[in-house]
Amino acid sequence: MYILLPFLVLLSSLSLSAASKPNFLFIFADDQSYETVGAHGNPEIKTPHIDSLAEAGVSFTNTYNMGGWNGAICVASRTMINTGQMIWRAHAGHTALRQAAKRGELWSQLLQSAGYETYCTGKWHIRINPKDIFDHHVNERPGMPVDSWTGKMRGTDRANAAFIASLEGYSRPVLGEPDTWSPYAQSFGGFWEGGKHWSEVLADDATSFLEKAAQSEKPFFMYLAFNAPHDPRQAPKHFVDMYPLENIEVPLSYQPLYPYKDSIGCGFSLRDEALAPFPRTEFAVKTHRQEYFAIVSHMDEQIGRILTALDETGKKENTYIIFTADHGLSCGNHGLIGKQNMYDHSMKPPMIVVGPDVPENEKREALVYLQDVMATTLDLAGVDKPKYVEFNSLMPLVKDPEASSAYDAIYGAYLPDAQRMIRVGDLKLIVYPKAKRVRLFDLSSDPDERNDLSGDPSHWNQIRHLFKILLEQQRDLEDPLDLTIVYPELAAR
Repeated sequence: MYILLPFLVLLSSLSLSAASKPNFLFIFADDQSYETVGAHGNPEIKTPHIDSLAEAGVSFTNTYNMGGWNGAICVASRTMINTGQMIWRAHAGHTALRQAAKRGELWSQLLQSAGYETYCTGKWHIRINPKDIFDHHVNERPGMPVDSWTGKMRGTDRANAAFIASLEGYSRPVLGEPDTWSPYAQSFGGFWEGGKHWSEVLADDATSFLEKAAQSEKPFFMYLAFNAPHDPRQAPKHFVDMYPLENIEVPLSYQPLYPYKDSIGCGFSLRDEALAPFPRTEFAVKTHRQEYFAIVSHMDEQIGRILTALDETGKKENTYIIFTADHGLSCGNHGLIGKQNMYDHSMKPPMIVVGPDVPENEKREALVYLQDVMATTLDLAGVDKPKYVEFNSLMPLVKDPEASSAYDAIYGAYLPDAQRMIRVGDLKLIVYPKAKRVRLFDLSSDPDERNDLSGDPSHWNQIRHLFKILLEQQRDLEDPLDLTIVYPELAAR
């Protein structure tokens, strides 16, 4: 009896410590741009449940993804978020994820070690089996639902225009020609594979776990990763009908062809860009945006179901909800359709934090990375941030609207040699090494990035200054591209 008593006291204290920790509900969209949230000032789109999160918490208006080392930007984004490492070190460790998992270094494992029950459902898309690092895992999804491209693509077909044009869901729609694709016809498979839309399955999964979590004293970490609104952009018909084509506006930055598309890796052979015909037309862009908005609204409805289930657990008051996406999407901006570019519509997702002691209905303009969510949960869970985690907690910014960002600059990259970007304050420099071009934008006066200032000699000193900072970031991040060779005149001191 006396021997057991100290052990029982210790066990009791550990249990109380775990019970006092906050829960984490991480909701992760795919391909969702910052501008596709009604609360962010877009009157075109209907997102009442995401809007309710914005009203209940803090929205970050300048959240960035660092880009990607291949066309599947989500792979880089998700590898960074789960390892805590920045882009090129995450890429270098891309094949070493199993070793990191064996050492217990991934996001879910760090929270497991702090007493959390961990749960994952939906899109994963990094090279480690989620079953090995989560306590519970169901319905793992691939990078995207299988469509006519992923189902039939062969190596040489990437540059075959006739082949691409023959695929259902690609190089469409063309005004005056029949459009055989339908976003709500279940016969096309995709999100409908299995008989129920994948976003609805994810909400089913989440509500099922929350029902069980309501009976447990352990804190939980839920990683809920929608495939939506990634293409194929499919949703039930009534969601598409919410957005009549005549009410859809083309983006202010719309143009038929982006002049540097081929040199930056965003030409006809890039799968995402092949979704719409070249040159872009207003009709095609409006149609794609109609389907994009519809699948966002459908996902929003499922988020509403998850939030209701959380309310019913009685644990909402001790739960932090973090909503973001792995990057944004062009969907017609700048003559582009995909996300493989350095413009804000593609690099900026929404980021909303809700929870105990989080101010309501506030915004933060500080520059942050979406991968800061990992360090944020460690901070809130009382877990010391490991040295290899390079991103930073958002909580100092959440608590103090006057707090400064942990980052002096925001860096971006696409492919080892195709595009680079640096943002300092409101100035953004985009670099196209293969085209030997730079683009300069002042986001304070030109948030849609339509007015390239690089041709004005009065801004050349700013370009040199930003380029120097870009080189410093490259060195710090072990970027494989040597821009001093491409731009010796800018690199000269």
